[in-house]
Amino acid sequence: MARQSKSPQELDDFEQELVDQFALAAAATGISDEHITQGRSVIFAFLRHLGDYLWTAQPGDVDRFLNHERKTKGLAKSTVHGKAGTLARLFDFLISRYQGEIHEITGHLVVQPVDDFNRPAKADYSGMIRVPPSAFEVDALFAGWRESLPETRKYLPAARDYLVASLWRRVGLRINETVMLDIRDWRPDLGEQGKLHVRFGKGSMGRGPKPRMVPAINGVDGLMHWWLTDVRHQFGDDWQDPDAPLFPSERRDPDLGRNRRAGDDTLRTGFANAVGLWLPDWSGRLTPHGMRHFCASSMYERGMDLKAIQDLLGHEWLSTTTRYIHVHDNHVEAAWAVANERIALRWGTGKR
Repeated sequence: MARQSKSPQELDDFEQELVDQFALAAAATGISDEHITQGRSVIFAFLRHLGDYLWTAQPGDVDRFLNHERKTKGLAKSTVHGKAGTLARLFDFLISRYQGEIHEITGHLVVQPVDDFNRPAKADYSGMIRVPPSAFEVDALFAGWRESLPETRKYLPAARDYLVASLWRRVGLRINETVMLDIRDWRPDLGEQGKLHVRFGKGSMGRGPKPRMVPAINGVDGLMHWWLTDVRHQFGDDWQDPDAPLFPSERRDPDLGRNRRAGDDTLRTGFANAVGLWLPDWSGRLTPHGMRHFCASSMYERGMDLKAIQDLLGHEWLSTTTRYIHVHDNHVEAAWAVANERIALRWGTGKR
């Protein structure tokens, strides 16, 4: 039985302490502040829907909450899956660390309310093929964009948006990874072409950032030299500050004394405007993420093996990388011709 001496305020404080300890444990594993904040918002939304203390939750309560999120609010399947995962981790945490204390204080035994019956399946995007434009179309987009830069009314943001999109195209960076790059993350001293230190790579299941080193292949080294030699210093006097953003906005941060970062919305808008001008057939359809698909496909067509593409893009699973590969309709025929040529050469009947 619960101790009768606990007042509602004391129970409220105890519940808040449990939520805070869950967030603290998440931070200790390296989960980002942004994901922790998102997780707390899910927990408090569930509590409002529950109308009772956390330790009273049952599977039926999660049934109703997830159904409300999916059917009433119309949230995407992937979003609901993520919320269910947050609640499942919370209750695993409570059962593992605080089951005894919760029972002693409240008289309740905590159960895992997210079970095999109400846990949403992870959204499967394998049926949605994000086929990117052809190499010819992408070349036309960037050629028109590049040639227009000298005549652009606002040259600096236009040059920045062009370079950022080039990173998506050439080495498959994610937009959020690009936003978080600092000047010190360009390492020309590493490797033959230099490398970009992506410190905020996407981690799995909201885990902390998954860093990786991205080689400046495919012409990225020359673009970085142009950016840091001819353009970046024109944004402000912070160009020698290693902690300044590599891709800044034109606005200053008065507290830090350097430029603010260009946000992902700004970069998306710059890219969308360029697509509308130089590749209008793809206006409204080609996204920064679509350029990652293009990068993977173009690398594969050049002969790069899947494991190397996986490492380049920062995928945890090779199966994810395979879904990014989109080859032209004549890929099978071309591979067949190459195979036949190899056989012919082996038997001395082919052309050398």
